[in-house]
Amino acid sequence: MGVRLIVNGHEHDLDVPPEMPLLWVLRDVLGLTGTKYGCGIAACGACTVHVDGRAERSCVLEVGSVAGKRVTTIEGLDPAGEHPVQRAWREMNVPQCGFCQTGQIMQAAALLAENPKPSDEDIVQALDGNICRCGCYERIHAAVRLAATGV
Repeated sequence: MGVRLIVNGHEHDLDVPPEMPLLWVLRDVLGLTGTKYGCGIAACGACTVHVDGRAERSCVLEVGSVAGKRVTTIEGLDPAGEHPVQRAWREMNVPQCGFCQTGQIMQAAALLAENPKPSDEDIVQALDGNICRCGCYERIHAAVRLAATGV
């Protein structure tokens, strides 16, 4: 049993079952705890990471299905926290409790990589599956709009 992953630019040869959820590999095996467990059924978005640049829910993604692909977590988005979305998040004081924020940021970063100038509807649609229990959606959407300007 072995899976080779490329996480945040680093290769890892892991002795884990290929059906193990990527979320648990990231958190429990690699110690990358920025990716959060929220629901376990891909319904909340807290576990969002990028796989080859696309936003994916790591709680239901078998690690074997991403072998050899590039996985990016919040820790690898910009290690200094200077990605435009991260800067906009700070500028707009988005977090309240903060639990959903890594998933929200990863979803927003994937949107802007694909669509650098999204409309308000594009933003709402792209982040629709990411739940914020504190209801910070107005600040979240404002931060994505700000990030699109290249903050």
